[in-house]
Amino acid sequence: MEVHFDGHCFGCGQLNQEGLRLRFEPGPESSAAADYDVPERFQSWAGMAHGGIVALMLDEAVGWAAWHAGHPGVTGRLAVSYRRPMKLGEQVRIVGRVERVRRTLVYVTAFVENRHDHSRVADATATLMEVKTVID
Repeated sequence: MEVHFDGHCFGCGQLNQEGLRLRFEPGPESSAAADYDVPERFQSWAGMAHGGIVALMLDEAVGWAAWHAGHPGVTGRLAVSYRRPMKLGEQVRIVGRVERVRRTLVYVTAFVENRHDHSRVADATATLMEVKTVID
């Protein structure tokens, strides 16, 4: 399978004005991280961000961790554990880390936490299927 990145991804595409436009930087030990301030437009219940946005952040984190580790892939499985609601306006850090690679499967973990007190919003485990990529 080959995937094509054109910059319009809802999670990380810098050309998608409606998306999150997350920017993940490589980190130590096959990891990637991004900082984000949660805008009010992603509201669910009053004062809270929608859980789907949290899952999207985690999905991006596992994908970018795999990318920066040299194993780009598409998500085959994502298991999310929510620890508490993410607040609108909250400043969060999103981190993904490759745990192991077996043939064409990439096993990754991720979490979203508050940037200041490090309280955990959610975490995830994922299995990605390695793919060939094309970037514009």
